[in-house]
Amino acid sequence: MSAARCLRPLQQWPQGVLFVLVGGAAAATHLLAMAFWVALVGMAPLVANGLAFLLAFWVSYWGHARLTFAPTGARGARTVLRYFLVAGLSFAANELLYALALRWLPWHYLASLLLVLLLVAVGTFALSKLWAFRPVEGR
Repeated sequence: MSAARCLRPLQQWPQGVLFVLVGGAAAATHLLAMAFWVALVGMAPLVANGLAFLLAFWVSYWGHARLTFAPTGARGARTVLRYFLVAGLSFAANELLYALALRWLPWHYLASLLLVLLLVAVGTFALSKLWAFRPVEGR
């Protein structure tokens, strides 16, 4: 059975659910890769984090291209570049907003992180849908 055929039933799920599932898979990939490279390989955490981000990016891209935004038909170099820009912007926004929340909100650090993750996820979804995975012309 082909991968495309296996994914077909999942493509019927609501887009928001698929976005969360793919994002969760990418986050798990990031964490596991980070743990592997730091604990078992002895890599410096900042280096491992950069590599883990790149690995998680591909999990995220393929999941969104094949599931979340599959009906658009948006794939290829242009879409990869656009989505990489969205992912990089999201990563930077996460870091900046979290630093600001830690400094200015009198909340527990995990509550601040949850707020930031939700805000960034909404922005990431919007940019992905409206720009990075915009439907291919003529479809």
